[in-house]
This record gives sequence, C-alpha cells and structure tokens, in this order.
Amino acid sequence: MTITFPSSWKTMRVVLCHDWLTGMRGGERVLEILCKGFPDAPVYTLIHNPAAVSETINRHPIHASWLQSIPGIERHYRNFLPFFPGAMERFNVQPADLIISTSHCVAKGLRPPAGTPHLCYCFTPMRYAWMFHDEYLGGNPLKKMLARPILAWLRRWDHDASPRVTRFIGISRHIRDRINTFYGREADIVYPPVDLNQWTPDFKPAGDFDLIASALVPYKKIDLAVAAYTQSGRHLKIVGTGTEHKRLKAAAGSNIEFLGWRSDAELLELYRRCRLLVFPGEEDFGIVPLEAQACGRPVVAYGRGGALETIVEGTTGLFFSQQTPEALSQAVDTCAARTWDPATIRAHAESFSIQAFINGLDASIQKTLNPR
Repeated sequence: MTITFPSSWKTMRVVLCHDWLTGMRGGERVLEILCKGFPDAPVYTLIHNPAAVSETINRHPIHASWLQSIPGIERHYRNFLPFFPGAMERFNVQPADLIISTSHCVAKGLRPPAGTPHLCYCFTPMRYAWMFHDEYLGGNPLKKMLARPILAWLRRWDHDASPRVTRFIGISRHIRDRINTFYGREADIVYPPVDLNQWTPDFKPAGDFDLIASALVPYKKIDLAVAAYTQSGRHLKIVGTGTEHKRLKAAAGSNIEFLGWRSDAELLELYRRCRLLVFPGEEDFGIVPLEAQACGRPVVAYGRGGALETIVEGTTGLFFSQQTPEALSQAVDTCAARTWDPATIRAHAESFSIQAFINGLDASIQKTLNPR
C-alpha cells in the first residue's frame, strides 16, 4: 500500500521533539513516519542511541540533551527521571512554522520560540507520575516513600507545562479523556498506524500455540497469562524481554516458551501461525493487537483501555472483564472454540493504516496553524 504526504508539508518548517531515542517501539514508529513526511526537520530528544533507531530517524539532525554525556545513559536513563523536565526545557529551539512533539513523558514540555505553535501527539500524560505507581515502583516500601515527593513534583510540572502545547492529539478516546482529566484540555483523536505492508496474513492454518508479544514489565500483566496457562496446560509462546523475565520464567509451567527478542520476520511468522494473541494488560492504545489482526488472527484482551477501540468483540476477538487467571482462561477457551474469518479480521486492521494516520494528523496540523 502506497502512502501520500500532503503537499503543504513540503514547504513547512517543522521541528520534531521526542522523549528519547533508545529503541524502535510504537512511539518511534510514529516518529519515523513524521521523519519521512518532514525529511529536513531537526529532532530534539533527551537521549539518542543511533544503533537502536532506524536510519530514517538517524538521517535527521538530532539534538540530544546534556544527559547524553552521562556514561551508560542508554541503559540506565530511567534512573534520571527527575532530571528529564529540566533537560527538555534547556533546549534552544530553532525557528520553525510548527513544533510537533511525540510525547509520553516530557517532550511536550519543550519551550517553543515565541509565537511558534506546538502540536503534541500525546501517547499518554506522564504515566510514571499520574498512574500505575505500584507497577513501576514495585513493592519496595522505601523506594515508594522516596519516590512520593518526586512524583508529586513531576505531576505539578507536567500539568504546568501543558499550556506550552497549542493543540493536543490523543492516540485514543482513552487518552483523550486522560488529557482532559489531568490537563483540563480538549484533544483530537488520531489513532497510531499499523504497517499493513509488513504485517500480512498468509491464510494458512493456525498452529497449536497462543502468543504474547510484549515487554516483560509489571504493568503489562504477563504474570496473569503465565498463571492462566500454567494452570490450563495450553501451549503459550512469549516474545519479549524485560525486568520481569526471570520471575515470570520461574513461575511458568513447561508448556510456556520464552522466546526473548525476535526479528520482525520471525514475529510475522509467529503472528501468522498462532491460534490467537493474548493481551492481558490495560494499555493506552496497543499496537500489537492490530499487528496480529493485520495477520488475520483474533485477540483475547482485557476489556479496558485502548483495546476497546481496536478490537471488535465477536468479530476480531474477545474481551475478559476481570484480571484473573480464571477469567482469562475462560475467554481463551471461548475464543479457541470459535471459527474466525482471517479476511474479516484483516479488513478491520486496514482501517488503522499509515495513510489514515497521516490524513488525521494533517487535519490537526491545519487546525493548529489556522485556528478559528
């Protein structure tokens, strides 16, 4: 599928801003599209690891913050969270017609030059500060006590920095509501895209395993799936790495395989061959379920957050309403017993195309530049 960028983008002086460039996850895939649409735009970011991001991004002038000079920062940057707001605010941003930030942490706090409109594509208000504290801090009482005043300060900064944004875009209705709750601002909605050229079905029979593709971190709730599948004995393959790997593996039965990191080509084959994808956490949006659906496979997901906007219950997947092993197992059994139409599932994913994302973003750009 070919994509077309608006002709007006060719003459627009744009500055891009992204939290950090330490990997190619969903946020970086969005930034990569913006880099293609604005090939001369500089990118301001806290940290830049060229080996971890695409050549499309690396071709741009990258302005990294003073944090870049800290040895080993690419591996330990999360320990420097309290320094992120100040580092973002210290940038001296070059003149532009428009700033576009792609933000889930502090990128939206970039100080724009006077009179420069700022459009923020917001993946979420700062997750660390506003929600899911236990999932990020773990059960260490001392760590929680020390973090409490820092998180309170981050919430104040995050709220107070929000007026620097001229217009917000939320990645889902779920995030639009958070923007309104935490910042008191309205937001457009433009869904992140799925690469329909990369993730495709082959319409061959499914295998005998179910699949998870996720970072292995607490808020993803992979432990829920490990418990459910250990009890049921069904075959589960888990793609991903993270801080929870050892704990999850120790709790898992022999029917659960941990595959670690896998290339896109390997992941494509896993999507195509799995019976279904399991998505047990509450996500802001969640691109993985759309990748699986683009490959024609149904999804069993927790029925909260962004999954409610990307999965059509009974047509492209099923929801479970309680985050318990029993509720997840029941939904998996129901899903596995049904007959699913891969072509119908694929057709639904096609409504989240890159072109649809570009068109939606351009509508917000025009509203930002030409307010009524």
